[in-house]
Amino acid sequence: MSATPKPADLAHATLAQLGGLLHRREVSAVELATHFLGRIERHRNINAFLDVRPEVTLAQARQADARRAQGETGPLLGVPIAHKDVFVTRDWATTASSRILEGYISPFDATVVETLAQAGMVCLGKLNCDEFAMGSSNENSAYGNVLNPWDHGAVPGGSSGGSAAAVAARLAPIASATDTGGSIREPAAFSGITGTKPTYGRPSRWGMVAFASSLDTAGLLTIDAQDCALAFNAMLGFDPKDSTSVDRPREDYTRALNIDLKGLRIGVPTEFFAAGLEPEVEAAVRAALSQYKDMGATLVDVALPNAALGIPVYYVVASAEASSNLSRFDGVRFGFRAKQYDDLLDMMRKTRAQGFGAEVKRRILVGTYVLSHGYYDAYFLQASRVRRVIANEFQQAFRQCDIIAGPVTSGVAFGFGEKSADPVAMYLADLYTVPSSLAGIPAMSIPCGFGRLGRPIGLQLMANHFDEARMLGVAHRFQAVTDWHTRVPAGY
Repeated sequence: MSATPKPADLAHATLAQLGGLLHRREVSAVELATHFLGRIERHRNINAFLDVRPEVTLAQARQADARRAQGETGPLLGVPIAHKDVFVTRDWATTASSRILEGYISPFDATVVETLAQAGMVCLGKLNCDEFAMGSSNENSAYGNVLNPWDHGAVPGGSSGGSAAAVAARLAPIASATDTGGSIREPAAFSGITGTKPTYGRPSRWGMVAFASSLDTAGLLTIDAQDCALAFNAMLGFDPKDSTSVDRPREDYTRALNIDLKGLRIGVPTEFFAAGLEPEVEAAVRAALSQYKDMGATLVDVALPNAALGIPVYYVVASAEASSNLSRFDGVRFGFRAKQYDDLLDMMRKTRAQGFGAEVKRRILVGTYVLSHGYYDAYFLQASRVRRVIANEFQQAFRQCDIIAGPVTSGVAFGFGEKSADPVAMYLADLYTVPSSLAGIPAMSIPCGFGRLGRPIGLQLMANHFDEARMLGVAHRFQAVTDWHTRVPAGY
């Protein structure tokens, strides 16, 4: 465990460090919660939080302190967390950052929220995101843009922009997030923190507002890889309520944190270093790969020849699934309902027209089109076949290497409005993250440098199915000899 921070540095402490302080009774859960709630209030201008209810948070903190007083221990007991607004919660509103769910309170907690609460984590509130997790910049929220703590003129990445900004600004030591095509890794790269997407089916999707059911994966945004490993121990497990949950024994994700890198084979996809990758990003990623080589790893060239097809495949599959999943939001059962209408059909039309944002409508239309008669075979079925090809290429690559590494994004965080007028340019921001999502493998982003205007750069690590522990260990070893992940934006 890292050195214990001084009390004045509570906000800059890792989850592991905070757990140590709580265990030694040097700080209480109530004191921690109060400290972070104060920071959230002082930095409301970045718009990371959508719903904060101090009375509920402090009640949870008092309960955590009572559990410790009774002799209970645990690395997460009393540690604060914040949740992306696509995880339903009983005590905070769940809107998925959409007007169509404005004010909605769920009668139950999502499994991810519930399991982390059972481990004793104290919820600080709900975090802003792109509407229904659709976007790469957090410019699609119905409740305003989230600002990047490193540069308020830059996007924090999406869709988990609020989660990334909260951790980067040290408003929370850890935040839940979701990744459908890169929505954890891209904001982690843009915001200079660690973001991890586990194997599809490892975390429960129960209680997670659905975007694309065959892709949606819950994950975490943290300061470092060790924190993620600690939280994964509680968060990842079989859930009988989720039909896509994989029934595997629980495991210790901290077991490989001190992995020996000698003999480790790191695959470097040649396709990830082609035209379009900005020189400053390539230089930072190459430097990180050289660091791994210095620590004993071997770099191996691997091929993912159809990775570039990931973007069209993803936006066909994801949009098709979104058009089906979002049909439930009709003004009848929950959430927003148009105030004036003539009959039931008119109410549904007006509710959806007024409740959904432009990007959500765009994807519903695309998804409905590719699923329609005469186009299903030409688009959706063909995309599903190419998806399988991409997944098979990853399996071929893993026969040559243990971990695959490359850039997360082609450039650093872009400015507000730079890509919002061109949906295709925005979609291309996911070029390096989408392939691993289509394959369902675990992947993560760790900070590895800074580019223009002092904006962060991320290194992407990808592992084979259920190999999260080794991937986290490889990340941890890099973070043990570098300090990119410890740097905090000025003013925070």
